[in-house]
Amino acid sequence: MSLLHTAVSLPFIGAMLIPAIYYYNKRIHPGYFALIIPIAAAILFILAQLNNQINQTLNWMPHIGLNLNFRMDGISLLFCMLITIIGALVIFYSIHYLNKREQLGHFYTYLLLFMGAMLGVVLSDNVLALYLFWELTSISSFLLIAFWNHKQKSLEGALKSMLITVLGGLMLLGGLLTLVTITNTFSLHEMVSKSDVIIQSPLFTTAMVFILLAAFTKSAQFPFHIWLPDAMEAPTPVSAYLHSATMVKAGVYLIARFTPIFALSASWIYIVTFVGALTLFWASFNAVKQQDLKGVLAYSTVSQLGLMMTLLGIGGLGVYHDHQPLFYAAVAACTFHIFNHASFKGALFMIVGIIDHETGTRDLRKLSGLIQLMPVTFTAAIISALSMAGVPPFNGFLSKEMFLSSMFDISESNIFNGPSVVLLLALVIIGSLFTFIYSVKFIKDVFFGHSPAVDKQVHEAPLFLLLSPLVMVAVVVITGLFPNILTGLIESASYAVLNKDIGHLHISHWHGINPALITTLLIFAIGTALVFAYKYWHSVYLLQRPNWTFNYVYQKGLTAVESISYHINNTIIASGIRKHLIIIFTALIVMTAVFLAQSPLNFGDWQLSEVRLFELILVVLILIATYMIIVAQSRIFSIIMLSAIGYSVGLFFVFFNAPDLALTQLTIETISTALFLMCFYHLPKLSRYEETIKFRLTNAVISVGVGLVVTIIALIAYGHRFSPSIAEYYIKNVYELAAGKNMVNVILVDFRGFDTLFESTVLGIAGIGIYTLIKLRDKKEVEHEQTEK
Repeated sequence: MSLLHTAVSLPFIGAMLIPAIYYYNKRIHPGYFALIIPIAAAILFILAQLNNQINQTLNWMPHIGLNLNFRMDGISLLFCMLITIIGALVIFYSIHYLNKREQLGHFYTYLLLFMGAMLGVVLSDNVLALYLFWELTSISSFLLIAFWNHKQKSLEGALKSMLITVLGGLMLLGGLLTLVTITNTFSLHEMVSKSDVIIQSPLFTTAMVFILLAAFTKSAQFPFHIWLPDAMEAPTPVSAYLHSATMVKAGVYLIARFTPIFALSASWIYIVTFVGALTLFWASFNAVKQQDLKGVLAYSTVSQLGLMMTLLGIGGLGVYHDHQPLFYAAVAACTFHIFNHASFKGALFMIVGIIDHETGTRDLRKLSGLIQLMPVTFTAAIISALSMAGVPPFNGFLSKEMFLSSMFDISESNIFNGPSVVLLLALVIIGSLFTFIYSVKFIKDVFFGHSPAVDKQVHEAPLFLLLSPLVMVAVVVITGLFPNILTGLIESASYAVLNKDIGHLHISHWHGINPALITTLLIFAIGTALVFAYKYWHSVYLLQRPNWTFNYVYQKGLTAVESISYHINNTIIASGIRKHLIIIFTALIVMTAVFLAQSPLNFGDWQLSEVRLFELILVVLILIATYMIIVAQSRIFSIIMLSAIGYSVGLFFVFFNAPDLALTQLTIETISTALFLMCFYHLPKLSRYEETIKFRLTNAVISVGVGLVVTIIALIAYGHRFSPSIAEYYIKNVYELAAGKNMVNVILVDFRGFDTLFESTVLGIAGIGIYTLIKLRDKKEVEHEQTEK
């Protein structure tokens, strides 16, 4: 197995082993075992890069095109390092954050499962494998958000994230299969090489819309952003890992991957840029009013994801306007900001967890004055928050300046006209202004002012709890002071996104006096004033009524769906099998009638055999037995007549020289009749006099209609044979291929072995279900008896 496949498989192997390790040895914290895995995976990725083992294939299901083909280029390497290194820091943090009485085996299993899925997403060159890992991130995210399943809000947040992201997953499947249809390949990099074929296809727009919806739902873009704040009910290590550094950036990764294909269209550039800018503005505006610390960080994450989307939209101009490297800087800024955001936002989430851990609350109305009580936490928080606000000399300032510079360059494109340029600049500048406001307000409200209004004795967090955020803060400072240590990785990642060489990149704090610098200074000045004057203008948020929010629309929609489902269940599902059969058979009759009305009735060429006397006698017996079933007044008599029909059919098999089928038919008929008699004996007598005329007439119409439809279909099928019967193949190959003389047995066991296996599996599952129900009934009866005593 290659280095890439080994690295991706490690988290899945760990996820399988940790429950057993935790179950048999509770003295050793399972987090220490889990910690080894991301570190080992990161080493393997580095070795793969150094040894140029960056393109590996592994056949898995080649017949359907699903293979584990991994390809590690610059953008994949960037994400792999973030997933593994930040994963290791999060695991170390969670060891000291979570209570030892928690279900730690479950937690680390889910976390490693997510880690492996995320690595699969960013490395898969096979689009079916990409979809498989994509959906696995949604499932593992659901399990992690609902980890504290005793909390109703955790369950609701997990459900919301699952519904929205899985909807996006279905869109992704549709988009990928559409691209496979156009290009006739499952390889992502081969699709990029066929971008000119894709854009000329009539399915181009369909594929583009599906891919955009998948990315926007995963990366919480407007209006799908509503799931991310509710996902903050997850434990803080989960929020720091999934909802800031990794999973929510999967949508950004998807847009980056498909930019060389879809950025040939102006529609793609417009949609990605404007949706990103609108998300940046709306989320940053709403982050300011949040009273929960994790709520502030949730909306800030959404706004930063919008910033990345906007940069990718502008960077797409480098594909649309070929040989215009002016717009390549936007992609470089995006890749740089992906790294920067992971560092300062991961640190901030951990810091919020520490504050919650030491004070017992995340409510901003109760928190203040922590600068003297938690000085180390304050130092880490102010560096991370100022980096998020875009204040020098930290890394967030550098990528934010690159972002603003790219925004002022869009006037050089012939896609955006005057009004659209003004609108975009207004959205991103105001969004950046509110980003500064919520970042500074976060520090001001939590660490300055009077003592916190909490019941706990507040003190600084233990060193091991502080270690992970301090490492991330150190990264913020180092990459801020020495940003060019990352230029090689950024250039490689940008090349992977654009499929073009962006040239040498040099990052510095000073670029002279330009529009970006002037805008930044204005943001600092106006933002500082608005932070200290917040009490005078915060009433603007009261203008937004509760029933004007997307959360309100979601809740109303969910309630409506549940109500409709309940109504369908009561009117159809719970109404009995007769109504089910009426619906099914009526649909069969109507669809067949519509088809026959549109096409001339043609029974084709028949080759009828001679009808013998004993065959006519059997037909008459079957008709008599059928009539007796209809007029019977007893269920037992009906069962006997039904068995008479079955035995008559068995005799037909005998006369047609099919003894195996005859024996099977007679055996099954005997067993079925015996079972029916045993069960139906205990039922009350059949009361046909209670059946209304409507009841009988409906049964008659449905029965006659189905009989006619099936007869017509059978006659048409018999008269139109477009290919030789498969029976000849079985006759020639049963003994040679399967070494069996009994054709029926060989077909069931060998040629249709999977069908038989699945049928046996269904019976086994049904048996387990019945056994479980019986045991549960017995348990309830015992509990009831104990209660009565």
